[in-house]
Order: sequence, then structure tokens, then C-alpha cells
Amino acid sequence: MTTLSRKPMSATTLTGDDIKNEKDETLGSVEDIMIDCSTGRVAYVVMSAGGFLGLGEKFFALPISVLNLDSENKCFRTDIDKEAFKNAEGFDKNDWPDMASPDWEEINHKKFNAKPYWQ
Repeated sequence: MTTLSRKPMSATTLTGDDIKNEKDETLGSVEDIMIDCSTGRVAYVVMSAGGFLGLGEKFFALPISVLNLDSENKCFRTDIDKEAFKNAEGFDKNDWPDMASPDWEEINHKKFNAKPYWQ
């Protein structure tokens, strides 16, 4: 997958947009966008998935390298199958992982078979 286009966009315009797979199934929505401040690069798009009215909702930090911005349809696209998230370990809205931890980053990128954004 390729990364975002070079057209600058406000992160707030993307918040709430759907994240869909290539089968056009909605996987979740954009909760937040994480930026590596030392490089200025987008590192992760945090996706919220499942739940009802915020209950039972899980969060996943999707490496930017597994996403494509589909600006025409106002969503991100990925080739990750919906089933991959059903039993996958995510995190809670009030208990985010230390995304600056090299160990966490390595595990997270392997989980999504993603090229690290810093390479």
C-alpha cells in the first residue's frame, strides 16, 4: 500500500471517516492520527471498531503504510480482511499503549505485516 498523497489536509477533516477494506466492508472509523514529531511523518491512524454507543469499542493503531486515502469516497482503504480484527488484540479508549516504545512498534507493525514508517 502507498501512503497519503502529498496534498496537505487537516487531520480533523479525516477524523470520523470510515476505514474500509478492498471488499468495501467498513472496518471502523478514524479516531485519531498519530504523528512522529521528530520527523513530521504520520505514524499511525487510530481506528475505533465495534461496540455500541462507545461500549465494547476497541482501538487499533494501523500503520500508515497499510492505508491509502480514498479522498473521492472520504475514507481510508486497506487490504486487511475484516475477520483479522474480530479476535485481534486492540486497546481501550482510556488505556492507550506507549506508541513510542520500540518493542510495541515492532509488534504492531508485524501484526499488520507493515513496513515501519521510519524506514
